Amino acid sequence: MTEEHPKQRLIQGSSYVDDDGSADDELFAELLAWADGSTSYPQVLAAVAGARLLVPVVALLGEVEYDDAGLAHDKSSDMAAVLLTRPDGRRALLAFSSTAALAQWDPEARPVPVASSLAAATAVQEGADALVVDVGGRAPFTVSGDDLHRLAAGWRPVRLADGEWAWAGAVGDSRGEEQLG
Repeated sequence: MTEEHPKQRLIQGSSYVDDDGSADDELFAELLAWADGSTSYPQVLAAVAGARLLVPVVALLGEVEYDDAGLAHDKSSDMAAVLLTRPDGRRALLAFSSTAALAQWDPEARPVPVASSLAAATAVQEGADALVVDVGGRAPFTVSGDDLHRLAAGWRPVRLADGEWAWAGAVGDSRGEEQLG
């Protein structure tokens, strides 16, 4: 007999079932161009906005119990996304373009594939000041400030006819009306 539980939650399926962990081609190319100085911040930001990112989760030890021999054993642990804290107190959520980039940073971390807007929204919800893509890699890229909040809201950078960049998003949401530099 199956009864509906009043606080029942449905687990949504992943949009990335067939994801092999490779970097998005456009994002990978833009990150390499960013590393050698041959692209602009808005161009890379547009590639980030259209890409799947991998947010690392790591195990955190909860409680420890000791057996009769005095040996410590994990009693409980939790999984958590990783926030990097700078000496000045600013924090950033980490995300990676590929499993290779993630493994280079921490081979024990588990990748959670998400849309870049969800990674940005998670950073905002966690009180982070930035989202850092491929930290420790050849071409790390940071999204912060208004750009982080617009990305979190699902806005996308678009190139205008005059070559300038602006944010595009839902009508009635004024967060994207300013141009990018």
